[in-house]
Amino acid sequence: MHHKSIRGLIIELLLVSYIFGSVLMGNVTSSVAAKFAFFPPDPPTYDVFRDEEERLVFPGLTADKNVDVHLLDTKGGNKIVATFWRYPFARFTLLYSHGNAADLGQMHDLFTELRAHLRVNIMSYDYSGYGASTGKPSEFNTYYDIDAVYNCLKSTYEIKQEDLILYGQSVGSGPTLHLASRLHRLRAVVLHSAILSGIRVLYPVKMTFWFDIFKNIDKIRSVNCPVLVIHGTNDDIVDWSHGKRLWELAKEKYDPLWVKGGGHCNLETFPEYIKHLRKFINAMEKLALVKQAKQLSSNSSITEVKHNKCLRFGIR
Repeated sequence: MHHKSIRGLIIELLLVSYIFGSVLMGNVTSSVAAKFAFFPPDPPTYDVFRDEEERLVFPGLTADKNVDVHLLDTKGGNKIVATFWRYPFARFTLLYSHGNAADLGQMHDLFTELRAHLRVNIMSYDYSGYGASTGKPSEFNTYYDIDAVYNCLKSTYEIKQEDLILYGQSVGSGPTLHLASRLHRLRAVVLHSAILSGIRVLYPVKMTFWFDIFKNIDKIRSVNCPVLVIHGTNDDIVDWSHGKRLWELAKEKYDPLWVKGGGHCNLETFPEYIKHLRKFINAMEKLALVKQAKQLSSNSSITEVKHNKCLRFGIR
């Protein structure tokens, strides 16, 4: 045990020295981190183009699939692809941030299944440098990307925070928690195979360094809505301990889903995945109705008090 702790300390010091040394030598930390954090499919699995009527076309997404395609401008100066999967009379919208080794061209089947089983709208997008989105992937570009997508949901579809669920898979948990920590009326957050931070994927350091990326371990503390954590017990890329710690730190914990035998990229294939998500959506629908009823009751009481005061005033 003593030898193991010394070995761990040496590894930790070497890791910190390497990264800190890189910074001192003038290397940009985000670009170094990007080499292990982002793996966009090369070549991309799709492209988008405009038809004769100047409408954006995403190959494979025909009109009968009820999907809108967008090309959004980000604060980082890039143009990113986003797709809005509409479900008739949906109560909620899921803003889905995918993992680091996929693009939208590979996710049609998943979004079709999620939309049908959960009865929600789904807004998905490709990070800068992924798929047909321009630019290069980086931590801050993912933040600019999700901000642009959220603004589109507000302006184009008039989606309110109370009707929005943020869903982050793997690296997608970074932009998800970045946005969730700043929106205080969100309906809920789902963290799927999420990371505590970039460096902690490599080694379980005890403190957060300034040059770390995706500091989810800190941002989760500022999330004020229910949080569902989903993680595989056999995840060999992002250890199960990441999910457990994020769940422990969440203010409003929902029953987590620890998928026994689940890895990093296959949780959707387990039957309990969609079953637990459906249960979660149902719980959020009931919660929304309860809050709405309380608000109506409160407004009614205020009106009654005002009315009674007027009557008493009139008698005098």
